[in-house]
Amino acid sequence: HASVVGLRSLAVENARSTSTLGPVHQGSGVVITEDDLVLTIGYLILEAEQLQLITADGRELPARLVGYDVATGFGLVQALAPLRIAPAPLGVAEEVAPDEALMVVSGGEDGEVSVAQLLSRRPFAGYWEYMVEGALFTAPARADHSGAGLFNTRGELVGIGSLLVRDALGSNAPPRNGNMFVPLDLLRPILADLRTRGHSQLSQRAWMGVNCIEAEGVVRVVRINSDSPAEVAGLEPGNRIVRIDSTEVKTLQVLWKTL
Repeated sequence: HASVVGLRSLAVENARSTSTLGPVHQGSGVVITEDDLVLTIGYLILEAEQLQLITADGRELPARLVGYDVATGFGLVQALAPLRIAPAPLGVAEEVAPDEALMVVSGGEDGEVSVAQLLSRRPFAGYWEYMVEGALFTAPARADHSGAGLFNTRGELVGIGSLLVRDALGSNAPPRNGNMFVPLDLLRPILADLRTRGHSQLSQRAWMGVNCIEAEGVVRVVRINSDSPAEVAGLEPGNRIVRIDSTEVKTLQVLWKTL
């Protein structure tokens, strides 16, 4: 799909994300407007100092950060020179049928296209205080999933690549490697805010500054972010989160929703 481009970002010096993501982030993005707005996954542009877009014909163009919405995980950048690339038509993720053939497309000179199958559609709760409704899980798994476009049979964009997962079929099903895509349906209500404010209202919410894991009905803290409310409060790796006020916490989904 010609609308998919490569993306490279260089993080600012001493960025907090460097310890987990490294100083250079590489992935893809999808051109979604005539004025060269590119939709990607937010962690690729986290704390970015420099941004470059790479076209299929090898052009490298500087870009600027427009927004990063931590609630959905979407990132938005804009080319600072004409891309001369037609934007992708936007589809509806909710309308993707289970047996519909999908395309996963990564960008840049080494971009690839492959056929994918939708295995499941369900809420996704991440260990880093993140949760989205209606996440799309596909197979076979692609390693170059970060910011890749998921397209339906009409060539419409329906999702943006986020993760490589082992439970693409669901938590109670046999393990199956696949990818998680953030559904495009989450973009429409927040696109105007992303363009003008850099984030949606949903991103203005309570944060603890922890990474947690869930296993057999127990939620444990595995990492504390420096200078976070969790650190100030004295939380430590290994602590169990039992409840928030009167709500019992046994899953990440309940934890983030209640928070």
